[in-house]
Amino acid sequence: MNKIFALAAIAALGAPVVAQDVVETTVAADVVSQYIWRGQNLGNAAVQPTLGVAYKGLELSAWGSVGLTDAADTKELDLTASYTVGRISIGVTDYWFNTPEPRYFLYDAHCTSHVFEAFASYDFGLLSAAWYTNFAGNDGLNKNGKRAYSSYFELSAPFSLGSTEWTATVGAVPYATTSYDVSGFAVTNLSLKATKDIRVTDKFSVPIFGQVVANPSSQHAYLVVGFTLQP
Repeated sequence: MNKIFALAAIAALGAPVVAQDVVETTVAADVVSQYIWRGQNLGNAAVQPTLGVAYKGLELSAWGSVGLTDAADTKELDLTASYTVGRISIGVTDYWFNTPEPRYFLYDAHCTSHVFEAFASYDFGLLSAAWYTNFAGNDGLNKNGKRAYSSYFELSAPFSLGSTEWTATVGAVPYATTSYDVSGFAVTNLSLKATKDIRVTDKFSVPIFGQVVANPSSQHAYLVVGFTLQP
């Protein structure tokens, strides 16, 4: 996988850079029947807002999740900084959950609820590849009880079928970590997602999506439906 990203970086240097010369903003919210992330069940029905700003390949965004039906569901706030050049993207995400420590500005390594993750991705056109690794914060542990530097990688392939946009994804965890509850290499995410716009007026439509997710490692499967609100 390291060789793949090295080749991707070389290819990106020769690829044309397409960046907007104006500041672009994103204000949106997903409403989902269940919060499934990388094959893991993180909660019931939820609203998940996004606020972002991008300029010339640099993007700063905030993403959150709040349960709609169960007050005990974990609340989440993620801050991401990323940079895209050509077909390659790199970035860092600060994940925060209200458990085990509800105080946001507590960064002590022994009790913080923040998890810091670095990522890199490459878009091959028909297929995209991404690698994610936790490097600080409330990371999981390996078999020796030490920081696991929990990692996850996935391959995604978008395609169109029946006037609907689809995405097929395969994701796996490469080595043992309590963050994903795996004892070694494990496929944790097999998913197929379909998205279709429902036209409300001539100028406004609502994307509706459905997703089937299977986690072979935990032997669980899920069916999720949701919609996106965005001006």
